[in-house]
Amino acid sequence: MASVLGRLEERERAARKRVEELQAELEAAQSEWGEWLIARRRVGEVWDGGETAGQDGEAGMTPQGNEVTAPSAARLGAVVPIWREGLSAEVLAPEYQQVMGLLAERRATGGEPLNCREITGLLGLEVVPAKIEGVRGKLKRLVARGWAHESAPGRFACGDGRGGGS
Repeated sequence: MASVLGRLEERERAARKRVEELQAELEAAQSEWGEWLIARRRVGEVWDGGETAGQDGEAGMTPQGNEVTAPSAARLGAVVPIWREGLSAEVLAPEYQQVMGLLAERRATGGEPLNCREITGLLGLEVVPAKIEGVRGKLKRLVARGWAHESAPGRFACGDGRGGGS
């Protein structure tokens, strides 16, 4: 007969595993949602001749007559915009700004690129698989959008010409 503590530990492990699975699923869903938002914005730009949404949060219209606004400030869960000249890390959501700050600091000091485990620890997060994977998802998103680059498999650095906060 298994002990009560053994059964509790078993259930705790199962609950922790389920939470980690749900966190990974949420990250994937947020990424997909962000891609659809970008796609809708791009279609609107093409439809309107490149003038769907103006600067500083001015509204534009999609072909269906729905209003689309350009983000004027970062907000939690915001889509990571594609990096372009003159765009600063201030347009990123706070958690992405923190990651870019670490990468910029490492670049400024001439240090080697960081891996996900190191970044997770430097962010003050518990270094466990669920947190590391969350950071990895953010880094991959920053790489895909041109803010950072993966200099070697699993090693991340600030992208060329990006200061993280400049």
